[in-house]
Amino acid sequence: MRSQRQPDAVDTILEQWRRERPDLEVSPMGPIGRLKRCAALLQLKLDKIYSEFGLSNWEFDVLATLRRSGDPYCLTPTALFAALMITSGTMTHRIQRLEAAGWVQRIPNRNDARSMLVQLTPAGLELIDRAVKAHVENEREILTLIQPDALAALDERLAELLSTLETPKDTPS
Repeated sequence: MRSQRQPDAVDTILEQWRRERPDLEVSPMGPIGRLKRCAALLQLKLDKIYSEFGLSNWEFDVLATLRRSGDPYCLTPTALFAALMITSGTMTHRIQRLEAAGWVQRIPNRNDARSMLVQLTPAGLELIDRAVKAHVENEREILTLIQPDALAALDERLAELLSTLETPKDTPS
Protein backbone atom coordinates (compact mmCIF):
# COMPACT_ATOMS: atom_id res chain seq x y z
CA MET A 1 0.00 0.00 0.00
CA ARG A 2 1.38 3.39 -1.00
CA SER A 3 1.33 6.29 1.44
CA GLN A 4 -0.50 9.52 0.62
CA ARG A 5 2.60 11.62 0.04
CA GLN A 6 3.18 14.47 -2.34
CA PRO A 7 4.91 13.46 -5.60
CA ASP A 8 8.61 14.31 -5.65
CA ALA A 9 11.19 15.00 -8.35
CA VAL A 10 12.01 11.31 -8.63
CA ASP A 11 8.37 10.48 -9.35
CA THR A 12 8.56 12.87 -12.30
CA ILE A 13 11.73 11.20 -13.57
CA LEU A 14 10.18 7.74 -13.23
CA GLU A 15 7.08 8.79 -15.14
CA GLN A 16 9.22 10.24 -17.92
CA TRP A 17 11.19 6.99 -18.23
CA ARG A 18 8.00 4.92 -18.18
CA ARG A 19 6.61 7.05 -20.98
CA GLU A 20 9.80 7.01 -23.05
CA ARG A 21 10.92 3.46 -22.34
CA PRO A 22 7.88 1.36 -21.40
CA ASP A 23 10.00 -1.72 -22.09
CA LEU A 24 12.18 -0.99 -19.03
CA GLU A 25 11.23 -1.78 -15.44
CA VAL A 26 12.55 1.45 -13.92
CA SER A 27 11.47 0.94 -10.30
CA PRO A 28 15.10 0.55 -9.08
CA MET A 29 15.62 4.17 -10.07
CA GLY A 30 13.17 5.21 -7.34
CA PRO A 31 15.14 4.36 -4.20
CA ILE A 32 18.53 5.08 -5.81
CA GLY A 33 17.36 8.42 -7.17
CA ARG A 34 15.80 9.38 -3.85
CA LEU A 35 18.97 8.44 -1.96
CA LYS A 36 21.09 10.50 -4.34
CA ARG A 37 18.72 13.48 -4.16
CA CYS A 38 18.51 13.26 -0.36
CA ALA A 39 22.32 13.08 -0.14
CA ALA A 40 22.70 16.20 -2.29
CA LEU A 41 20.05 18.16 -0.37
CA LEU A 42 21.44 17.02 2.99
CA GLN A 43 24.95 18.05 1.98
CA LEU A 44 23.73 21.60 1.34
CA LYS A 45 22.23 21.75 4.85
CA LEU A 46 25.38 20.27 6.42
CA ASP A 47 27.70 22.59 4.49
CA LYS A 48 25.79 25.61 5.81
CA ILE A 49 26.77 24.71 9.38
CA TYR A 50 30.37 23.85 8.45
CA SER A 51 30.77 27.23 6.79
CA GLU A 52 29.65 28.97 9.99
CA PHE A 53 32.86 27.60 11.51
CA GLY A 54 35.01 28.42 8.49
CA LEU A 55 35.16 24.76 7.50
CA SER A 56 34.55 22.86 4.31
CA ASN A 57 33.00 19.40 4.29
CA TRP A 58 36.37 17.68 3.96
CA GLU A 59 37.97 19.79 6.71
CA PHE A 60 35.14 18.90 9.07
CA ASP A 61 35.51 15.21 8.17
CA VAL A 62 39.26 15.10 8.85
CA LEU A 63 39.02 17.03 12.13
CA ALA A 64 36.04 14.95 13.27
CA THR A 65 37.85 11.70 12.43
CA LEU A 66 40.82 12.78 14.55
CA ARG A 67 38.51 13.93 17.38
CA ARG A 68 36.53 10.69 17.53
CA SER A 69 39.77 8.67 17.58
CA GLY A 70 40.12 9.71 21.24
CA ASP A 71 42.86 11.33 23.25
CA PRO A 72 45.57 12.15 22.09
CA TYR A 73 43.52 12.78 18.90
CA CYS A 74 46.07 11.53 16.42
CA LEU A 75 46.21 8.95 13.66
CA THR A 76 48.61 7.88 10.97
CA PRO A 77 47.96 9.42 7.57
CA THR A 78 47.18 5.88 6.34
CA ALA A 79 44.49 5.40 9.00
CA LEU A 80 43.05 8.80 8.12
CA PHE A 81 42.80 8.23 4.38
CA ALA A 82 41.38 4.74 4.94
CA ALA A 83 38.71 6.07 7.30
CA LEU A 84 37.84 8.91 4.91
CA MET A 85 37.96 6.70 1.78
CA ILE A 86 40.31 9.00 -0.13
CA THR A 87 43.70 8.51 -1.76
CA SER A 88 47.01 9.02 0.00
CA GLY A 89 47.84 11.94 -2.30
CA THR A 90 44.58 13.66 -1.45
CA MET A 91 45.23 13.05 2.25
CA THR A 92 48.71 14.58 2.01
CA HIS A 93 47.29 17.73 0.42
CA ARG A 94 44.55 17.97 3.05
CA ILE A 95 46.95 17.51 5.94
CA GLN A 96 49.12 20.31 4.54
CA ARG A 97 46.14 22.66 4.33
CA LEU A 98 44.93 21.82 7.84
CA GLU A 99 48.45 22.21 9.19
CA ALA A 100 48.75 25.65 7.54
CA ALA A 101 45.46 26.64 9.21
CA GLY A 102 46.89 25.60 12.58
CA TRP A 103 44.28 22.88 13.21
CA VAL A 104 46.60 19.85 12.99
CA GLN A 105 50.25 19.14 13.46
CA ARG A 106 52.52 16.31 12.43
CA ILE A 107 54.36 14.60 15.25
CA PRO A 108 56.87 11.73 15.24
CA ASN A 109 55.39 8.25 15.56
CA ARG A 110 56.97 6.62 18.64
CA ASN A 111 56.06 3.18 17.29
CA ASP A 112 57.56 3.71 13.82
CA ALA A 113 60.50 6.09 13.39
CA ARG A 114 59.86 6.15 9.62
CA SER A 115 56.43 7.74 9.92
CA MET A 116 54.60 10.69 11.38
CA LEU A 117 51.23 11.02 13.09
CA VAL A 118 48.63 13.68 12.43
CA GLN A 119 47.31 15.25 15.64
CA LEU A 120 44.71 17.89 16.42
CA THR A 121 46.22 21.06 17.82
CA PRO A 122 44.49 22.72 20.79
CA ALA A 123 42.93 25.16 18.30
CA GLY A 124 41.76 22.27 16.10
CA LEU A 125 40.29 20.46 19.10
CA GLU A 126 38.43 23.55 20.26
CA LEU A 127 37.12 24.21 16.74
CA ILE A 128 35.89 20.67 16.08
CA ASP A 129 34.26 20.42 19.50
CA ARG A 130 32.19 23.54 18.74
CA ALA A 131 31.49 22.51 15.15
CA VAL A 132 30.42 18.95 15.95
CA LYS A 133 28.00 20.20 18.60
CA ALA A 134 26.33 22.46 16.03
CA HIS A 135 26.49 19.66 13.44
CA VAL A 136 24.61 17.21 15.67
CA GLU A 137 21.99 19.83 16.47
CA ASN A 138 21.62 20.57 12.76
CA GLU A 139 21.13 16.86 12.01
CA ARG A 140 18.56 16.62 14.80
CA GLU A 141 16.69 19.59 13.33
CA ILE A 142 16.77 18.11 9.82
CA LEU A 143 15.13 14.91 11.09
CA THR A 144 12.48 16.46 13.36
CA LEU A 145 9.65 16.06 10.85
CA ILE A 146 10.09 12.29 10.73
CA GLN A 147 8.30 10.33 13.46
CA PRO A 148 10.71 8.45 15.79
CA ASP A 149 9.44 4.99 14.79
CA ALA A 150 9.66 5.85 11.08
CA LEU A 151 13.15 7.26 11.62
CA ALA A 152 14.25 4.08 13.40
CA ALA A 153 12.83 1.97 10.55
CA LEU A 154 14.58 4.16 7.97
CA ASP A 155 17.87 3.84 9.82
CA GLU A 156 17.49 0.05 9.93
CA ARG A 157 16.73 -0.17 6.19
CA LEU A 158 19.65 2.09 5.34
CA ALA A 159 21.93 -0.07 7.52
CA GLU A 160 20.77 -3.12 5.55
CA LEU A 161 21.52 -1.39 2.25
CA LEU A 162 24.90 -0.23 3.48
CA SER A 163 25.84 -3.74 4.60
CA THR A 164 25.12 -5.04 1.09
CA LEU A 165 27.22 -2.31 -0.51
CA GLU A 166 30.20 -2.21 1.85
CA THR A 167 32.98 -4.70 1.76
CA PRO A 168 35.12 -5.29 4.86
CA LYS A 169 37.90 -3.13 3.37
CA ASP A 170 35.41 -0.22 3.02
CA THR A 171 34.59 -0.17 6.74
CA PRO A 172 36.49 2.59 8.59
CA SER A 173 38.68 1.45 11.44
